[in-house]
Amino acid sequence: MLSGKDDDPARGVRLPAIDLNCDMGEGMDTDAAIFPFITSANIACGAHAGDEDTMRRTVALALEYGVAVGAHPSYPDRENFGRKDMLGNGLSPDELPGLLREQLEQLQEVCFEMGTRIRHVKPHGALYNRAAKDGVVARAIARVVAEFDASLLFYGLSGSEMRRASENAGLRFVSEVFADRTYRADGSLTPRTEADALIEDPAKAVAQVLYMVRQGRVNTLTGPVGISAETICLHGDGARAVEFAELIQGALAADGIRMAAPYR
Repeated sequence: MLSGKDDDPARGVRLPAIDLNCDMGEGMDTDAAIFPFITSANIACGAHAGDEDTMRRTVALALEYGVAVGAHPSYPDRENFGRKDMLGNGLSPDELPGLLREQLEQLQEVCFEMGTRIRHVKPHGALYNRAAKDGVVARAIARVVAEFDASLLFYGLSGSEMRRASENAGLRFVSEVFADRTYRADGSLTPRTEADALIEDPAKAVAQVLYMVRQGRVNTLTGPVGISAETICLHGDGARAVEFAELIQGALAADGIRMAAPYR
């Protein structure tokens, strides 16, 4: 159900609001075209994609369009775009905190140079999926974020281990749902290795978003399951990402749902 809020000073009331976030700075040519339709950007910090130059250009776009800046740290795995679980397979758990801090520091330095700051953190790819079900990994990430800046918001899969880890670390958790991914009966995302993992039909993506936001549920092969929607993720590397972003923003507006980045 809707849980974000935004003000309407002219009417003096609180209206429902939802955040639309997108993974950015990953080398896609469509980033600039997507920014007008989103409220939060998860910016690659140089591990799975991006570098100082792409971070700077992406932060500039966020400032131009009034979009909240977030860090999108990941495993150091450009070859697989951060979508292969490396823990215990080339990366030890003891190495993870330092790698995450380094990525946050790189983006923070760029932000400070440009007169802004990081507002949220969202793990990327295989690291996100691991943290969603592995409490030890989720707690390790949450500790890094809290030690780095306890005012940062922590974006993670609705109902996952990341929520518990975030709350234990004193962070404000933002429950995330996905516009372009299908779900399993336990509320987890369908693995990308399965044929039906991605939603490529714009109408289906829009319908899923409105159902999640309005009803607090998502459909699976075995029926609807409960879900909490505070921010909607759209993947910037999708083949129709710009079209999806525009259609989703338009559908939310037509349904009377305001878009706004969350706050602590």
